Amino acid sequence: MAIKVHGSPMSTATMRVAACLIEKELDFEFVPVDMASGEHKKHPYLSLNPFGQVPAFEDGDLKLFESRAITQYIAHVYADNGYQLILQDPKKMPSMSVWMEVEGQKFEPPATKLTWELGIKPIIGMTTDDAAVKESEAQLSKVLDIYETRLAESKYLGGDSFTLVDLHHIPNIYYLMSSKVKEVFDSRPRVSAWCADILARPAWVKGLEKLQK
Repeated sequence: MAIKVHGSPMSTATMRVAACLIEKELDFEFVPVDMASGEHKKHPYLSLNPFGQVPAFEDGDLKLFESRAITQYIAHVYADNGYQLILQDPKKMPSMSVWMEVEGQKFEPPATKLTWELGIKPIIGMTTDDAAVKESEAQLSKVLDIYETRLAESKYLGGDSFTLVDLHHIPNIYYLMSSKVKEVFDSRPRVSAWCADILARPAWVKGLEKLQK
């Protein structure tokens, strides 16, 4: 049975899963969810994701939600496909795990808020909350200071190769590099170079194209 991803083309979480599947060279069906009409808050979609969020994922009889759980499933179950997104060396895996936690707990909150305020709201005709932008930008700056130090030690956040750690960051960075917050990334040379590197990955570009079709 084909892999299916139910989601929205604008959703960073949906983008994250699509990029992971394409890195692993896996075919999948993208099933658009009409969030404007509230499809994600109704049955039958709630049987796929009871929290009424996107994406939802199907691989045969398996159903998953939460994008990072989905990408970890893909990376482990399909480890022999496409690009290797996990560090299998038991001595290197802990570092990767730490930086995956950092992305989810430290980077994601301010980055997601900024993506909403500067990336999504203008598209859907809502007014940006300047106070929220200022607060989140300050929080993100502190995180990126730590990233700048980390990237002096290794080419990527999780180690010397591109992994899920870096992939998980891409969707928010994609939105923010087209906003006034771009300067927060560009003012840190190593962070800036890392962003350019991961945003240029062919799988990311193909993932965007797949979701827009």
